[in-house]
Amino acid sequence: MKQRINTICVQGGYTPKNGEPRQIPIVQSTTFKYDTSEDMGKLFDLEASGYFYTRLQNPTNDCVAAKIAQLEGGTAAMLTSSGQAANFFAIFNIAGCGDHVVASATIYGGTYNLFHVTMKRMGVDFTFVEPDCTDEELAAAFRPNTKAVFGETIANPALTVLDIERFAKAAHDHGVPLIVDNTFATPVNCRPFEWGADIVTHSTTKYMDGHGAAVGGCIVDSGKFDWMAHADKFPGLTTPDESYHGITYAEKFGLEGAFITKCTAQLMRDFGAIQSPQNAFLLNLGLESLHVRMPRHCENALAVAEHLKGCDKISFVTYPGLKGDKYYDLAKKYMPGGTCGVVSFGFKGGRSAAENFMKHLKLAAIETHVADARTCCLHPASATHRQMNDEELLAAGITPDLVRLSCGIEDAADLIADIDQALAQI
Repeated sequence: MKQRINTICVQGGYTPKNGEPRQIPIVQSTTFKYDTSEDMGKLFDLEASGYFYTRLQNPTNDCVAAKIAQLEGGTAAMLTSSGQAANFFAIFNIAGCGDHVVASATIYGGTYNLFHVTMKRMGVDFTFVEPDCTDEELAAAFRPNTKAVFGETIANPALTVLDIERFAKAAHDHGVPLIVDNTFATPVNCRPFEWGADIVTHSTTKYMDGHGAAVGGCIVDSGKFDWMAHADKFPGLTTPDESYHGITYAEKFGLEGAFITKCTAQLMRDFGAIQSPQNAFLLNLGLESLHVRMPRHCENALAVAEHLKGCDKISFVTYPGLKGDKYYDLAKKYMPGGTCGVVSFGFKGGRSAAENFMKHLKLAAIETHVADARTCCLHPASATHRQMNDEELLAAGITPDLVRLSCGIEDAADLIADIDQALAQI
């Protein structure tokens, strides 16, 4: 029976058999015992399913990954130690030294730094394009060695909305997959695979966990991109992997399983950025209420955005669910039920006014965090994006006076009262 997303949040990924635990068990073990070397050998040859070392896979993690795959409508998924690890693995699984990737310029500062600095040192080159660029400008960003396109459903903290269909078409016209970070929207509000995306990533630390309890990430494969049709571009998937018994992933595991199997057997094996089973357990508890929390986050954010719009000390308000917002129409197309709980806004008094405002907040806490049940606040230019110069900040859609407010699930009237008392003191 096909289940709706609300039911999948609660019951997806794990169905206990007679007499088994109702809740997903925490398999807090590094290793697993087998009767014979032959039994274990089958696992190393990927001829049998099972577990031999938690650095690669763990039963708790796999149950939670399966739930997220169901939520996104994908065919396979894997958990990682963080959202940064998820984005790194998703790119590095198909792009290496000498390759090129096209990415939206307004992505999260940590991801930008990963791409522009760290992966650049590894020999992967990135071209950053404005999400509102013309079709011609987008097409011009591609090179013969381009291996992927990357963007965020809703950018953090610029809150630009990616035109998924348009970016997917450009990617597919050039024979490469579109990778979308769906952290802010979550599959409750948007399922990028339905609009042409091929791989989805998440920082599960955010709304999926929802309680600031466990850092984590996830990669989900749509199972739709035909790697063999573009075999020359993706030799890691379409030619034998001599580091893993000569397996050709695309042939052995097909469209549905090649990407995640390679990512697990090769990258997780070598980098070991696994999510702990305890964190996966906590993540699952958050997922069970995701469908209940997301509407409240969106409701509160819209109320706050509408209120800020009328405040004389505020210079601008950015929220894709707000009528008149630049991305309102795109948001309604891709996320008709709501966008996210994050509102970005600026101050007529500039950077000093923004910093002063934050000092006087009482309910909203200043944190390097976002998308939590509790309201939190951040000045990106001083924190997550402080490695960027002013030119790079503006390219990422961030001004020095921008404040990112992540509305929790408290009462909206209390959030507005806190904002008003802080505004009154600047």
